[in-house]
Amino acid sequence: MRIRGDIFWEWADPSLHHRTHEETLDDGTFIDVQVRLSRTGTTQLFLGVYSPSGMALDEEAYDSRPGESMTRALAWGVGRARHIAVAPAASKRAAKS
Repeated sequence: MRIRGDIFWEWADPSLHHRTHEETLDDGTFIDVQVRLSRTGTTQLFLGVYSPSGMALDEEAYDSRPGESMTRALAWGVGRARHIAVAPAASKRAAKS
């Protein structure tokens, strides 16, 4: 079970169409990347990296991804989340969880 942080709850709006990519990495770290179109048609992105116990290691929200489609923003977000998940700082935080 993921324990969502403030960044997710400030970003969340279930009324907007969105796409999601969820992935569990080999070490049990979980990534959740969501992309959506705002009410004005702007591509927006959320990414979360969670420890195997569900604690949020990192969450980021982007109000605008100028010039990117939902597909392109989602792909970028997945790459960013994977990078964060394997970064040494994330490993140290995960060890504390």
